[in-house]
Amino acid sequence: MADKNDAFYIQQHLANERTFLAWIRTALAMKGIGFLVFGVELVINSGNGAGGPVAIGVSMISYAAGMGVLISGTVLYFKNRRSINDQKFQSASGTILTAGILVTIVLSALLFYALFVYY
Repeated sequence: MADKNDAFYIQQHLANERTFLAWIRTALAMKGIGFLVFGVELVINSGNGAGGPVAIGVSMISYAAGMGVLISGTVLYFKNRRSINDQKFQSASGTILTAGILVTIVLSALLFYALFVYY
């Protein structure tokens, strides 16, 4: 059941929902990178090369980071929903910083994998 204050802040709540969907897309993209790396490793080396453990590591890092972004986005959505209704909204710099760090870790792992496998 919706809070009666939701009606007063419809645009803000709709923007909050769009932002949450962007968090979901980011999490899925990060997880997708992991599946892509693992799939490429299976096709190229059939899991027999030295890149196999690296691909598994990159995939696990990517999946864990994607889950971290998804959980952070979900928590942030409900926090923002509450703060919009209470008129106490503050930007979430900590969550943004955490997501930025997680994306950097995934992309660095992807670069490491590419350099390790192809050079």
